[in-house]
Amino acid sequence: MKAEPSNQYIYIVQSSKEQSVCKIGKTNDLERRLSDYNNQTGKSKDNVYNYLFTCEVADMTAVEKDIKAEFPKFREQKSREIYFFNNDLFADYVNFIKSHKLFVKEIFIKTEEPKVEKVIKVVKKTTPSLKERGITAKDVMDEAKKAKDDEFYTRYEDIEKEVSMYDKEIWKNKVVFCNCDDAVDDTDDRNSSSFALFFMHNFNKLGLKKLICTHYGGGLDIFNQGVQGYVAYISVTTDGEHIHKEFPKNYNGSFDHPISLKILNEEADIVCTNPPFSRAADYWKIVIRSRKKFLIISNHTNVKNDAYIPYFIKKQVWAGYNEVLWYNNSKKQLAKASGYWFTNFPVQNRPKYKNLKIVPLKEIPEKYKKYDDSKTLLVDNCYIPSNVKKPFAVSVYPIVSGILEKGYKIVQEKQYRPFINGKEIFARVLIQKI
Repeated sequence: MKAEPSNQYIYIVQSSKEQSVCKIGKTNDLERRLSDYNNQTGKSKDNVYNYLFTCEVADMTAVEKDIKAEFPKFREQKSREIYFFNNDLFADYVNFIKSHKLFVKEIFIKTEEPKVEKVIKVVKKTTPSLKERGITAKDVMDEAKKAKDDEFYTRYEDIEKEVSMYDKEIWKNKVVFCNCDDAVDDTDDRNSSSFALFFMHNFNKLGLKKLICTHYGGGLDIFNQGVQGYVAYISVTTDGEHIHKEFPKNYNGSFDHPISLKILNEEADIVCTNPPFSRAADYWKIVIRSRKKFLIISNHTNVKNDAYIPYFIKKQVWAGYNEVLWYNNSKKQLAKASGYWFTNFPVQNRPKYKNLKIVPLKEIPEKYKKYDDSKTLLVDNCYIPSNVKKPFAVSVYPIVSGILEKGYKIVQEKQYRPFINGKEIFARVLIQKI
């Protein structure tokens, strides 16, 4: 007698101790798979795996393969099922899976917590959607991760790597302002931000006039600098580093404090820092309005979000040279998050141009081109149709790879949200050949 085919599932799971990554996998048994994960931790109360998303599919192997092909840059090299995790990426993963032709239905996992062990019930009948349950994908993510995306601090080597790509002349005789908790400790480098250290160590090499750094006293005190915000003025001469700190009354060190804004507008020539991801929209608005030169890190998906797209259209900002995937967290341990450098400095001979595959439409493989319900062309994997005159939609990768410098422009100030067979898939950017 022929065996009954078993159900097939795709899941997104996350460990409570590794909240900057998630695992996207396949299984025939959701309950057993989650149990396997938690048995790996010895059922530790402070390291528990939970599902963020689960669904039934017609062919789990095929779907898993397509997920890997769609998100290659956000998958770890050593473990090919581990993916970087943040708000936008989680939504992209879910949207891609739910729009897949082999998607069957989302599965609602109800988790109960008895005294001895967790019991997981898989409800396979008419499952309420996130909307029906009155929550969003972001709510699920926030509840699961219970950690702030802002608690990421840039590593010295990532600053050095990016700055080395630009002509040193852009820094000569300039005042550099690092204004997002860029603490300076004149006795212990471990209590200084990487931005402060980099520009102090390279002060004369870059020919700087002055370095100004601020410490934010209103948040997590990772640099052991106390709750009082301050402004540090630094210069480096042949007889060493000269650091002068000022502690203005009621100054918290925030980038939007009146004192910080006064320094930005009246003293700074260049801004270089890593603003908190949750306040990036406010930060970009302030810095771009100041008309100062800048080199900053932000979430790579900013290029497809409504708050930022107009800046790219007006050519007030563009991607820098490098992505930034590794940071130090609040415990000064390595953590992953998807960042990218953005700037208004000229970018010469962008290495990522090689990622762009600008070819006639007929040469684009079928699996990387499709039309949505409104007949708009969607292309993936950095393919760009060279002979299509109408607007078409792309992901963030062609944008950060420099397609806007290759004769194409963004034609819509809001992100493009395509629907296929009535189902919304991940958001894109609408561009057109000039």
